[in-house]
Amino acid sequence: MIPTEDASARKRHIEEKLQQEQETLSFIRESLEKSDQLTKNMVSILSSFESRLMQLENSIIPVHKQTENLQRLQDNVEKTLSCLDHVISYYHVAKDTEKIIKEGPAGRLEEYLNCMAKIQKAVEYFQDNNPDSPELNRVKFLFEKGKESLESEFRNLLTRHCKAVSPVVILDLIAGDDEIETTDDTALNLLPENIQRDLICISMWLVEYGRNLDFMNVYYQIRSNQLDRTIKGLKEHFRKNSSSSGVLYSPAIQNKRKDTPSKKAIKRPGTIRKAQNLLKQYSQHGLDGKKGVSNLAPTEGHDHELRGKHLSDTLNEKHGPAVGKEDMLDSEIDSYIHCVSAFVKLAQIEYQLLMGIIPEHHQKKTFDSLIQEALDGLMVEGENIVSTARRAIMRHDYSAVLTIFPILKHLKQMKQEFDQVLQGTAASTKNKLPVLITSMETTGAKALEEFADSIKNDPDKEYNMPKDGTVHELTSNAILFLQQLLDFQETASAMLASQETGSSTSTYNFEFSRRLLSNYICKILGNLQLNLHSKAKVYEDTALGAVFLLNNFNYILKSLEKSELIQLVAVTQKNADKTYKAHIDEQLQIYQRSWLKVTSPVNEINMPVLQSTTKLKDKERQAIKDRFKAFNDGLEELCKIQKSWAIPDKEQRDKIRHAQKENVTGVYKNFWQRYSNVPFTKNTEKYIKYRVEQVEDMIEKLFDTSA
Repeated sequence: MIPTEDASARKRHIEEKLQQEQETLSFIRESLEKSDQLTKNMVSILSSFESRLMQLENSIIPVHKQTENLQRLQDNVEKTLSCLDHVISYYHVAKDTEKIIKEGPAGRLEEYLNCMAKIQKAVEYFQDNNPDSPELNRVKFLFEKGKESLESEFRNLLTRHCKAVSPVVILDLIAGDDEIETTDDTALNLLPENIQRDLICISMWLVEYGRNLDFMNVYYQIRSNQLDRTIKGLKEHFRKNSSSSGVLYSPAIQNKRKDTPSKKAIKRPGTIRKAQNLLKQYSQHGLDGKKGVSNLAPTEGHDHELRGKHLSDTLNEKHGPAVGKEDMLDSEIDSYIHCVSAFVKLAQIEYQLLMGIIPEHHQKKTFDSLIQEALDGLMVEGENIVSTARRAIMRHDYSAVLTIFPILKHLKQMKQEFDQVLQGTAASTKNKLPVLITSMETTGAKALEEFADSIKNDPDKEYNMPKDGTVHELTSNAILFLQQLLDFQETASAMLASQETGSSTSTYNFEFSRRLLSNYICKILGNLQLNLHSKAKVYEDTALGAVFLLNNFNYILKSLEKSELIQLVAVTQKNADKTYKAHIDEQLQIYQRSWLKVTSPVNEINMPVLQSTTKLKDKERQAIKDRFKAFNDGLEELCKIQKSWAIPDKEQRDKIRHAQKENVTGVYKNFWQRYSNVPFTKNTEKYIKYRVEQVEDMIEKLFDTSA
């Protein structure tokens, strides 16, 4: 029974499932039929829509084309009207701009340039489209008139605002680079900024539209004149202030100097010029009016300065009336040195100004032309200085070379800046400074060489010799000259090198230059020594000749030791000081031999020992009398003669006096003690005229005319 029920249940289940599937198939069939119907409906709608669109397109396209044509016609009409307005405006340009063009660009440059632009366009239009139109001539006339007005305005702006820079401002500018951190910008502006802008605008217009570069000639002529007037104004400033003790700077610079470390200032040539004046005075008559006598011989203890201060003081004391003239010469040298520096600084500023106004490819040529007048003036003045020195050298006035030293030194120091400023200028412009430097070096070298020869060949004339045996003017001249070389060692070395090799010592090292100068100094000293020995022979009295040589050798030695000359000499002569000391000792010994006529009679050699109670023979009495008399006569004679001789150096004078006291009084004291109590005469005072103390006093008065 159970299996039959299960089979019946499965059968029912299968039947139910089949029925459900049939129902599902029936639903799907109905759905497909509905979908087909919807699709047909949609296709019908789309077909209808497509038909309508085609109808619409066929209607709209003709309308669109008609509208587009109308729009094109409207645009053409508008463009035509615009072109007509534009063309008509060219016919109004002359009328609209004529008043402004005739009035000129002063005070309204921008508006004026706008008018010129309109005129330029009008000219171009009529030339291209209607060259026969009378309007073309009219606008051309206005254009040329406007261009002339712009050129005139360019000139007027430059003329009105180009003024010579104040000398004080220039001096501040020169000193400002080294001595103050900042400078007043207004002092460096050669033209106001608004004027510079106007000049630049006019320049650009003239280059682009004016097709005329004449304005560049106007620019360099006016600026060149201003630069030249500035340099001349600085010269005049120095001329008016030639009596001043120093360069006049503005208070700003002076105040800065108190607190601001600075480089070494430009060396004033005053000491050089005063030394030069002294050398000239010595060569004419000597400072004390005696030929051959030099008041530059060291005074007591050599306490005075052997250089600058002593030269200045001596000149002021001995040659007061000449100081004004010499100060003026100082000012001329000082002026030239500062004018060279001013030219370099101003040229740098001029080039910076020019770069904004002149077209780039014309800048170097315009700058070259601009600086020519001022540069030529400096070069001519430099050549005049060289020519003056040459004429002086031809007259055997070798002190003239001292004028060249500070100038040449400064020119060589400035050469690098010169080359930088003149970069790009013509070769002839660049070569001007090197030619001047070479000329100065050649002239200086000739003077140095001839001066050495003049020391060697100075004539031995009796009238030219100092009567008192003091330092000869030749010695003081030579030492003065050599001392001036110390401040210009590189310059002097360059001169000497140009004489030997034909080139500057700038190509050699420091040691080579120093050795060149040392050789020259040693040559001068050697020539001087030979000449002094020759001059000493002029004296009939060999003792005076010895004093003369002693004074000169001592002066040379002390002068060398009190300056850097001894270091320079030591480069080639290691023991120069010992050599001069040996010469001095040698002359001292020769001088001391002159006293043998005093000491020999009282020498106890071959004299018997006598007692006061001893009875003397006539021959013995006479021998004692003769010796006392010979001593007295010799002492009086030498003291009288040598009292007028001069040994200016107190140390040397005291040394000689002390030595003579020991030599003379030592011998005389023994002789006096031995024979003063011997009854060799009834008239004792006639023969024993001097006690030992009196002899010392007499020797103490040697070399002193006031005693």
